[in-house]
Amino acid sequence: MALKATIFKAQLQVADMDRDHYGDYQLTLARHPSETDERMMVRLLAFAHNAARELEFTRGLSSDDEADLWQRDLAGELELWVEVGLPAEERLRKACNRARRVLVYSYGRRTAPVWWQKQGGALARFENLRVYQLCADATESLAAMAERSMDLNVTIQDGHIWLSDARHTVEITPQVLQ
Repeated sequence: MALKATIFKAQLQVADMDRDHYGDYQLTLARHPSETDERMMVRLLAFAHNAARELEFTRGLSSDDEADLWQRDLAGELELWVEVGLPAEERLRKACNRARRVLVYSYGRRTAPVWWQKQGGALARFENLRVYQLCADATESLAAMAERSMDLNVTIQDGHIWLSDARHTVEITPQVLQ
């Protein structure tokens, strides 16, 4: 019998001063059985960093042809494709051909730098691709905040992201690799 996804609810209050975007979002996240709390919280962080009414979570790990998050325009065209983790160059090539903008949020204490060292040269040719690397200490702290029901505040200013709940505050400064 296949394991089912675990459902998480998040009330997210975003104050993004860099984009002049402010909003409240009630989100439902399905954590795939093979997904860690760290990866799920990085998906949530990616949502907050790009928050928009049209941005949505997809089937993610359950589907090979969908992003972790995406945003479509009014005509149904893919405006934004967001990947979390360390995607293969082939996957990113397909994403760059399908969407106007593609973002990658890479993380992992040892694996992310090695992934970038191997993939960075090949990915440089994609003009609509932006790659962020997240600090391992910060993503591990985010994982500790994962609860089935979360009330989170996100403040974004000058490239810094502060994510907080009633007990924790985590500061993340995504490093732009490309």
